Amino acid sequence: MSAATSPLAILGGPKAVQSEAGDMFTWPIITEEDEQAVLEVLRVGGMSGTEVTAVFEQDLVEWHGVKHALCTNTGTAALLASMWACGVGVGDEIIAPSLTYWASALPVFSLGGTVVFADVCADTITIDPVDIEHRITERTKAIVPVHYAGYPCDMDPIMEIAGRHDLKVIEDVSHAQGGLYKGRLLGTIGHVGAMSIMSGKSLACGEGGFLITDDEELYERAVAFGHYERTGQLQHPDLKPFAGLPWGGAKFRMHQLSSAVGRVQLRHYRARMEEIQQSMNHFWDLLEGVPGIKAHRPAKDSGSTMGGWYAAHGLYRAEAIGGLDIHRFAEAVRAEGAPTNAGANFPLHLHPLLNEADIYGHGKPTRIANSNRDLRQGPGSLPVTESIPTSCYSVPWFKHYRPDIIAEYALAFRKVAEHADELTP
Repeated sequence: MSAATSPLAILGGPKAVQSEAGDMFTWPIITEEDEQAVLEVLRVGGMSGTEVTAVFEQDLVEWHGVKHALCTNTGTAALLASMWACGVGVGDEIIAPSLTYWASALPVFSLGGTVVFADVCADTITIDPVDIEHRITERTKAIVPVHYAGYPCDMDPIMEIAGRHDLKVIEDVSHAQGGLYKGRLLGTIGHVGAMSIMSGKSLACGEGGFLITDDEELYERAVAFGHYERTGQLQHPDLKPFAGLPWGGAKFRMHQLSSAVGRVQLRHYRARMEEIQQSMNHFWDLLEGVPGIKAHRPAKDSGSTMGGWYAAHGLYRAEAIGGLDIHRFAEAVRAEGAPTNAGANFPLHLHPLLNEADIYGHGKPTRIANSNRDLRQGPGSLPVTESIPTSCYSVPWFKHYRPDIIAEYALAFRKVAEHADELTP
């Protein structure tokens, strides 16, 4: 077929996406209710207080069905406080995936600890439970599974491994607020769940984060680390003598404009999340059976869901469509009018900061500054993780269920996959 007669837009054909997107991708959804909540805080000058935040925390407790919630100014702060609360300190190790945003791992450096990376599963792109146990040493304190791009980690074997080795599990739920694993809310399965709720996340408050737990000691330790103004309320005998100052020398209090927005967003989140799920599942249903591309979602009968489906991705199998390079595939899909890019987060274990940087002046790389061995992981050490740049791609993140428009975006991916031979040299 010549370029002039090809249906592919990149070769001169009509674009698959013809309709205006409108607010299909607008997020977060801000209404007068959000605006009024913010104005109330502004008018009483309560931006740096805790009254609204305390109510937001109670909302989070009720929504998740847990005993404790603690709001922070970022998800990074929530993760750092969780690590310290779980006892991570100088020379200690955590185990985390390399395929994640840096905040899942890098905060451990400021505690004098380090990270050992585990590989991911090819079809879930979340941490592989089979690759965890052999990485455990006498210095391991915690496992940090990341529900990456909304996909729930396989928590049952992770919790079983943690139980046998007396390790804490810190769920990073930053991509998956409201998601389920076999019917259980993500963040409530491990010892503590921590997450970002900045404005780009599926649960959005502006800038902020929080952690949830049923463990009172972990909660109080997290409070002590970065919430100096609450330390007088703590009951743990190891913490009470130091009331008035934060153990971490940090101030993690959430800005109350974020708390106010968070309260409103949480009130509507379940309905909005369900519409996102309906939309994204419809998109993938339309692409069922298309060669070379595969849905990144749990089986429908598994009891697991993708939450708000943040950072939506698809899986790419070039061998099924003649070996078409993923970058060429993505270029052709974009020409059809659908946004996409090859790959995902850059593997942390290959970044120079994790291998060469001396952040605190130890005279050697921070990654191994307090270790009894060189645990850096170079190229080839995590083969599945290192294959991700060529085995997945981003897909549109639909916020509304409008089947006709969604069908146009699905057609963009279908057209390119079904005519891949025209793009292969």
